[in-house]
Amino acid sequence: MEKTSLIIAPSMLSADFSRTAEEVESINKSGAQWVHLDVMDGMFVPNITFGPKFIKDLRSHSDLVFDTHLMVDKPERYITHFAQSGSDYITVHAEASVHLHRTLQMIKDSGCKAGVSLIPSSSITSILPILDMVDLILIMTVNPGFGGQSLIPSTLEKISELASIRTQKGYKYLLSVDGGVNLSTVNMIAERGADVAVCGSAFFCEQDRSGFIQAMWDKARQ
Repeated sequence: MEKTSLIIAPSMLSADFSRTAEEVESINKSGAQWVHLDVMDGMFVPNITFGPKFIKDLRSHSDLVFDTHLMVDKPERYITHFAQSGSDYITVHAEASVHLHRTLQMIKDSGCKAGVSLIPSSSITSILPILDMVDLILIMTVNPGFGGQSLIPSTLEKISELASIRTQKGYKYLLSVDGGVNLSTVNMIAERGADVAVCGSAFFCEQDRSGFIQAMWDKARQ
């Protein structure tokens, strides 16, 4: 299977939770490089998903990178728990943590890579002071909380802006994009500088998931 530099991260939000181990195994076999884990608390977003134990239980079923996205209020309360569950990356929302610098440092101190995320209505100006310390920036291209939404075109400019800043300043963060990423939109994010494509329903609705991953890489090159 031919790969490109684009990392594909299927989101467990769209998996069949009654078959989670099998669903993770399908990601392992598909050629995807990461597993994206959306944690929702019913407060920061209008949905509830799973906690640290779910991730810990899945960890033994995959050697892939576990990309944990905390869509929770005051995420600093849970950093240690999610680090101990087997997360490789922990991403928090700029809008959810008052002391964002401290929260990101907590993630790093826990042994994980630190990410920051922005909802569609947030400007990148809110995260400019901490760009030098993050390993990943997750740009939400839908309003978080539910899978299966369509990408909001106006959010694409953030990818270009953050890619440009990265080049100018010599930063090393990865740019991840989450929301409405599929075969029709992956080229839009790749050409703007995205490094990671989070895809949920687009992946799990496919019978041939390996074929889907290859098709995503092919589209990203166009």
